[in-house]
Amino acid sequence: MASLEELLKQFQQYQSKGLSINMARGQPCKEQLDLSMPMMDVLNSKADLTCEDGIDCRNYGVLGGIPECKRLLGDIIEVSPENIIIHGNSSLSIMFDCVSRSMTHGVLGSTPWMKLDKPVKWICPVPGYDRHFSITEYFGIQMINVPMGKEGPDMDMVEELVKDEYVKGIWCVPKYSNPDGTTYSEAVVKRFARLKPAAKDFRIYWDNAYSVHHLYEDDQDFLLEILDECKKAGNPDLVYKFTSTSKISFPGSGIAAVAASERNIQELKQRMSVQTIGFDKVNQLRHVRFFKNLQGVKSQMRKHADILRPKFELVERILKEEVSENASWNNPKGGYFITLRVPGCASKVIKRCRECGVILTEAGCAFPYHNDPEDSVIRIAPSCPSLEELEIAMRILCLCVKIEQAK
Repeated sequence: MASLEELLKQFQQYQSKGLSINMARGQPCKEQLDLSMPMMDVLNSKADLTCEDGIDCRNYGVLGGIPECKRLLGDIIEVSPENIIIHGNSSLSIMFDCVSRSMTHGVLGSTPWMKLDKPVKWICPVPGYDRHFSITEYFGIQMINVPMGKEGPDMDMVEELVKDEYVKGIWCVPKYSNPDGTTYSEAVVKRFARLKPAAKDFRIYWDNAYSVHHLYEDDQDFLLEILDECKKAGNPDLVYKFTSTSKISFPGSGIAAVAASERNIQELKQRMSVQTIGFDKVNQLRHVRFFKNLQGVKSQMRKHADILRPKFELVERILKEEVSENASWNNPKGGYFITLRVPGCASKVIKRCRECGVILTEAGCAFPYHNDPEDSVIRIAPSCPSLEELEIAMRILCLCVKIEQAK
C-alpha cells in the first residue's frame, strides 16, 4: 500500500483538476430521461382525452384516478385496482399527508396523535431513507433505530417495540432498499403481516419504490406481496403501500399511488376529498397510453437496466480493486444505491471527497437525526454521472478512504 505522503500527493493532483461530480442523490441520468421522451408525443391537441369509462380527462373529477391508470399502477405493485388511489407526482407527498392526517385526525377513529398525552414514536430501520426520517422528524415524532440485516429489519426488535402503544409506525423500503439494496425475505414479510401492535392505529409505511427496478434480467430479487399476507394473517388494515413512476418515466412528472385495505382506502379518499377534486388525469392517461400495460413497463425498465448495470458493476470493480481490505459494501441486484461502510471515518471521507469536487450525500443521512453511531455509512448513487465521471469519482472516493484510514 502507498504511504500517506504518496496518497496525499495523489489527492492534491485530483484537487487541481477542478472537478464537479455530483452523486448526492439517486437521480436518473440524461440517457435514462431520454427513454421517456416519446411519451411527450402520445397526447397532442387532436388526441381523444377520454378515458375508458367515458370521463373527459381535461375536466374535474375522478378522485381516485382513472381506471386504466389504477390497473397499470396496481399491476406494478401487485394489488387490485379497487385497492389503489392514484395521486400526483410524488409518493413522498402521500406519505407526508398520511402522517399529517394521522396527527390531526387519527386513523380509523383513533385519537389524533397530536392529542395524546405522550409523544408518538416511530420505528426506523437503519441505514434507511433520509427523506422518510425527515417527515417524522418534522412532526416531532421520536424515531427509534432498528438495524437492517441481510433479510430486512431485526424483527425481534420490531415485534418487541410494537408492544408500546405509542409506537405508531415503521418506515420500510422492502425491495432493493435505500441505501443498502436489501430485499426483505419471505420470512420477514410474513412476520410483518402477523404483527400484533398495541396501537390499533399502527401502520407499516411500505414504500415499494423499486418494485421493478432490477439490474439483471435473469437474477432478480423476489418480494412477497404484503397486503395479501396481511389479509391472510387477519391484519388487513396494517399497511399503507406506496409506489410511483418517478424512476420509470420522469422524476417530478410521474404518477404516485397508495394501496391499502378497503377501510383504509375509504378513509383516505374521504380525507382527500377535502384537499382536492382530483389529480392530473391527463398525465395519468399519458402514462397509460405510453406504457400500455405491465409488459410495457418491464420493457422500459430493461432499457434503464442496460444503462445502470455497467455503472453498478464499475463501482463494485473499483471498490474491489482499491479498498477490499479497508471497507465493506453490498452488491445489490437492483435499485439505485450501493452502501459503502468505512467504520469511524465516513464523515471525514465525505468531506475530503467534496474538497476534490465529488459530492456525496452528507454523513449520517441514512440515520434519524443524521446520527450514524459508528460514522460508517457512505451512500453511493452511481446513476447520474457518466461512466467516465463515475470512474474518476470512485477513484477519488477510494483514495480518500485510504488516506483517512492511514492517518
